[in-house]
Amino acid sequence: MSRPLIALDADGVLLDFHLGYADAWRRAFGAVPTERDRLAYWPIDRWQVERLEGAPLSHFAAHFDEHFWSTVPAMAGAVDACVRLADAGYELVCVSALDLRFEAARLRNLRDLGFPIERVLATGNASGERSPKAVALDALRPVAFVDDYLPYLRGIRSDVHAALVLRAPNGSPNTGAKLSLAHSVHDDLAGFASSWLAGGLEAARPAR
Repeated sequence: MSRPLIALDADGVLLDFHLGYADAWRRAFGAVPTERDRLAYWPIDRWQVERLEGAPLSHFAAHFDEHFWSTVPAMAGAVDACVRLADAGYELVCVSALDLRFEAARLRNLRDLGFPIERVLATGNASGERSPKAVALDALRPVAFVDDYLPYLRGIRSDVHAALVLRAPNGSPNTGAKLSLAHSVHDDLAGFASSWLAGGLEAARPAR
C-alpha cells in the first residue's frame, strides 16, 4: 500500500535561498554582502547589494550553477520537520520551480543535508493563470502541498491542502485577497508539520 504523499517547495520552505544567494555573490564578487533587512522577502532586498545590469548581471547569474543548486543551506528546523512527517508515514516529494537541468543537483543537495526526500520534480517557472506546479501536483495527487509563494497555489486541486509559509513579511507577495487560495498559513515548515501531525489541518480543511 502506497504512503500518503506531501509535496514541498524547496526555496523558502526546505532550503534557505537567501543564504545561498549571499554565497553566490561572494563567489562572484569576492565578498559576502552585509545584511540590510533580515525580514525582506526577496534576497536582493535582504542584502546590501547593487542591482546589476549587463555584463555584471550575466557574471553573477553564471554562479547559479550546479555548485549553487547542490549546496543551498537548509531552513532552520526544516530537516527535523521532514523527519517527523516521514516517521508518521508520509512520502515527501520536492516540487520546485527550477530548470530541469538542475533537478539532480537539487536532490543531491537535499539528500546531503539529511532530508528524507527521494524525488525532486523541477517544473520551471512559467507565467499564467495556473501555477506551473499545478500540473505536477495533478500527477502526484498529494494530500498537502506547502509553498512560500502565494501565486504557486493558483490552480491546485481543491482536494489538496494548500499550506502557505509566510516567512519574511517585508515586500512579500503573500498578501491580499488571494490569500484565500491557502487552506492554512504557517511561519515555517515546522509549524505546518506540527499542526498537520496534530490533526488540526485535515479536519478543518475548508471547501473551495
